[in-house]
Amino acid sequence: MVEDGSRILSSVVSSQMATHSKYGGVVPELASREHLRAIVPVVRAALEEAGTRLDQLSAIAVTQGPGLVGSLLVGITYAKSLAMVHHLPLIAVNHIEGHIHAVVSQNEIELPALALIVSGGHTHLYEVREGFVYRLLGRTRDDAAGEAFDKVAKLLGFPYPGGPVIDALAPFGDAHAVRFTLAKMKGNTLDFSFSGIKTAVLRWVEARDMACEIAARRSLVDPTIEQLRAMTPQPTLDLLASFQRTVIDELLRRAVRSAEEIGARSMIVSGGVACNTGLRAAARARHLPYPVLFPSPGLSTDNAAMIAAAAFPKLARGEFADTALKADANLQLC
Repeated sequence: MVEDGSRILSSVVSSQMATHSKYGGVVPELASREHLRAIVPVVRAALEEAGTRLDQLSAIAVTQGPGLVGSLLVGITYAKSLAMVHHLPLIAVNHIEGHIHAVVSQNEIELPALALIVSGGHTHLYEVREGFVYRLLGRTRDDAAGEAFDKVAKLLGFPYPGGPVIDALAPFGDAHAVRFTLAKMKGNTLDFSFSGIKTAVLRWVEARDMACEIAARRSLVDPTIEQLRAMTPQPTLDLLASFQRTVIDELLRRAVRSAEEIGARSMIVSGGVACNTGLRAAARARHLPYPVLFPSPGLSTDNAAMIAAAAFPKLARGEFADTALKADANLQLC
């Protein structure tokens, strides 16, 4: 529940990590089922935490896309029902715009701003202008950065989600021990590509006898970071540190270049990968002439509060959806 677009009255998140971790990634059918199971108790808990009732709300916001279509359908169907029963306006929100407003809701943003949205499904660069008008500047042509983190971790036998594991272990390695060469982009040079570095890690593993090491990690049930560090040889820790540094450098290099091109007065970094401590530290270390703003960790990963915050400007403009609203798994922000 969000008031005035910035004051968060409640934020309740139902995690599906335990459901998907045994498969090493998100299983769409299971995600839909978990959404269906959790949506009613989560909404009830959010109302209770905020100390309000549905009939006291001004509107109901829902994610239209992009995302997994089954999960989107669960949210849209439930939101339509609530809006209809309680005679409330329905507001459709783009998931990516939600990530932008996760930062906007917590900070004073000087516009124009450069927004880097980086998660398991997205690595996008946007110009954000007055009135929250967006222009796409660059995007990944293959794997998103968060997806590359998770795939590399899975390849090496680390548990899902792999991004936080790599982030936790990277400080114990030499970030310059393994040299990665990233492809030079033709066409839009602000685009990203992370499939090459993922393949480079695979070749690194194939060149070494790592079967026993990887199998040992995979045999652990709910391992702690201390356990994983203890059973991970130094060369592998160096690989993780070098991989993380290379991805972060690539993200920030293109983000800074984009910001310079549009004359940005601030930079927004949001999405699940915005939780990465290495990325936050590297952004601070650059001492840029404008603020680099991250959401709090709780608002970095997917959450309903950011969707409600993104809906507030639409509420003020009277931009409402009707009962014909459909899920769009590939919805574009601009």
